[in-house]
This record gives sequence, structure tokens and C-alpha cells, in this order.
Amino acid sequence: MVKLSWVPRVLGIATALYGAAVAVRPALMARPTGLVTSTGEPARGVAVLTRSIGVRDVATGLAMAVAPAGKPLRTAIAVRVAADVADAVGFGTGLPDAEARRKSAVVAGVWAGLCALSALTAGAPDRGR
Repeated sequence: MVKLSWVPRVLGIATALYGAAVAVRPALMARPTGLVTSTGEPARGVAVLTRSIGVRDVATGLAMAVAPAGKPLRTAIAVRVAADVADAVGFGTGLPDAEARRKSAVVAGVWAGLCALSALTAGAPDRGR
């Protein structure tokens, strides 16, 4: 049988890469969410919080990428899904622009769904067979 535990690993790596990019360049998240000033850049406070979200995504993404198969990987996935659901709800209800609320909620919700589905492939640890 084909092992598919690479699926959550790839999602984790993608999450970590996006998180690192946001931590370095907060405008990558701030612009699509509409949280920028008239110059197109996030205000200092928005940049600080956005960087925090980026670092959170690096940590949760790396956890998905390296956790052993089975319960540890499913736990890492659950943490990632919880973060994405929180983003979907927070951005979907709190952003100032209706279109940004809709788009941000959809993106976070889809990512939560993909990560949740990847738990089906998290498998059990290989017992040295």
C-alpha cells in the first residue's frame, strides 16, 4: 500500500515557507487583508502582529513537516487546523473591508480543510517492518 504521509509534510513545508515570507515581508499578508496604509504598506502595529502570525505558521508548518507519523503528526495537524480556523473566523469577521473578509476567510478555510484532510494520511509510525 502506498504511504501518503508526505501529504501533510508538503502542506507543512508550504505553510512554513509562507510564514517565513510573511515574517520577513508583512505586506504579503497585510495587502490582501486590506490592512495597509495609503502607501500600501502595513502600519507598524499591523506589521508586528503579521510577523507574529508568520512565525506561528513557521512553527506549526515545521511541526507538520517533521513530526513522526501517527499521533504526533495528527496533533501537529490539529494545531495547524485550529490556527487556520481562528484565522478564518477572525479575518472573516474582523477585517474592515467586506471583500477582504470574504477572500481571507475562504483562503484560511480552504487551507484548514486541506490540512484537516491530510490527517487521513498521517498514518501510524513504521514499526521497523
